[in-house]
Amino acid sequence: MQSMTLVMGQINPVVGDVKGNTAKILAAATEAKRKFNASLIVFPELTLTGYPPEDLLLRPGLLKRVDAAIVLLSEKLTDIAVIVGHPQSDADGNLYNAASLIQPSKSTTTYFKQHLPNYGVFDEKRYFKEGTEPTVVDLGGIKFGLTICEDIWFKQPVELAKQAGAEIILNLNASPYQIEKPHRRITELKKRIHESGLPIVYVNQVGGQDELVFDGASFSLNNNGNIVLQADAFKEGLYPLSLQRDKSSGKLKLSGDIVSPEERLSLIYKALVMGLKDYVRKNNFPGVLIGLSGGIDSALTLALAVDALGPNNVEAVMMPSRFTSQISLADAAEMANGLGVKYSVISIEPVFNSFLQSLSEAFSGMETDTTEENIQARCRGTILMALSNKTGAMVLATGNKSEVAVGYSTLYGDMAGGFSPLKDVYKTLVYELSNYRNLTTAIIPQRIIDRPPSAELADNQLDQDSLPDYAILDKILQRYIADERCFEDLVLEGFDGEVVARVIRMVDKNEYKRRQAAPGIHISDRAFGRDRRYPITSAYNVTSTIE
Repeated sequence: MQSMTLVMGQINPVVGDVKGNTAKILAAATEAKRKFNASLIVFPELTLTGYPPEDLLLRPGLLKRVDAAIVLLSEKLTDIAVIVGHPQSDADGNLYNAASLIQPSKSTTTYFKQHLPNYGVFDEKRYFKEGTEPTVVDLGGIKFGLTICEDIWFKQPVELAKQAGAEIILNLNASPYQIEKPHRRITELKKRIHESGLPIVYVNQVGGQDELVFDGASFSLNNNGNIVLQADAFKEGLYPLSLQRDKSSGKLKLSGDIVSPEERLSLIYKALVMGLKDYVRKNNFPGVLIGLSGGIDSALTLALAVDALGPNNVEAVMMPSRFTSQISLADAAEMANGLGVKYSVISIEPVFNSFLQSLSEAFSGMETDTTEENIQARCRGTILMALSNKTGAMVLATGNKSEVAVGYSTLYGDMAGGFSPLKDVYKTLVYELSNYRNLTTAIIPQRIIDRPPSAELADNQLDQDSLPDYAILDKILQRYIADERCFEDLVLEGFDGEVVARVIRMVDKNEYKRRQAAPGIHISDRAFGRDRRYPITSAYNVTSTIE
């Protein structure tokens, strides 16, 4: 009976760090051989450059480093074969998204990705040319068909590999996390198995890269579509898969360990923690600063920051004004002290009064309105950015997706910051995640969760004075933003027409704010930023018709 151990190298590469990624590959390969006596270790898509490298691919120096890394791997690997993802150019100057089998004392075999995603956050056709040919490699008498990420969502690449003799499919991935996406992957791969009868090994990278976060959650399905290996989500690791050929049937039998499935909120919370941790770590920030208001958004942001970075790398600053309630002061202090972060109180009253005095003549005869509210927010933003300049710590913006969508935030005020962990988290999900986090340790005071949300920029101010109830608002936003439903569709679904029209107008007119917002972690099927590109200047009115 033929047998071998294949290891899934679920690693966290750093974009552009070819030297560091190569060292990580070598260390993982050495460990896979030592610990599991593996014959082969498979790494994710574009392992050597990290994913997505974007316009780094246009730098000739990057490709030279990749070529040197492949030579180094072939020299250093003496007792185990590896499959790595990397960009590869040909003699005509075409660039491919490639996967190469590197074996001791043998020539390298390379496959070119056949399907290039060019939607949502992906723009691979900007850089790569599509491959057309299958690649099947023989290791220990087992024939592996190579595919890369998007290939597995189509029938043809697997069919071509099978026709070329493949009896098992290896799929290298850099598949970003989205809510419910882990389930969709398995569902789609079962279709390929039903069509081909071949088992599939799905290796995904893990870690945060700018707005994207990769969950890993690598897995393998046998030729019946059953899960035989399931790796952890949001965790680096080496996951061995045993391959054995049955003499009587000639088929491969796959076996490995299966981790327990995680619930939805657990995965979302881990995605936010990893996205924040890697953004800070990979960009070499010494820590983060948070404006702690006593409200739910900054409370959840603080919890995420402490879980991601530890309390010693997080500082919280309460910046009260004349409108800040004693409850907010008490709750903010309780949470900060309970988590053990550095905490300070800096009143904005002197700065706010100075602004009002300086503007008194210009504002003479005018009513008080949102201008004065925005000045308070900008006072806070200036204080946080000043502290950031002095300490090097990065400011975290605390706004959620509901606020970002409708512009319920102040440009250069509470939108100030280098990163926005909740940018793709609706307000209703903020509450869900806060309650979820408190199940482990009650770190967010219950009163923060229970109180009606308020910006506290005016007397007796509540969010719902300016916005529809969040339960309604978030449903409308999801249908309009992610599902691309029009005004008429939403009204037919039972939403109040005036409310829908008002929400749509707010979303559309605040695109200019979102263009200037900090990057944030992408967890939904339609996030603001590179996933949703709308013009700032537009006369299109979604509530009007042509008659």
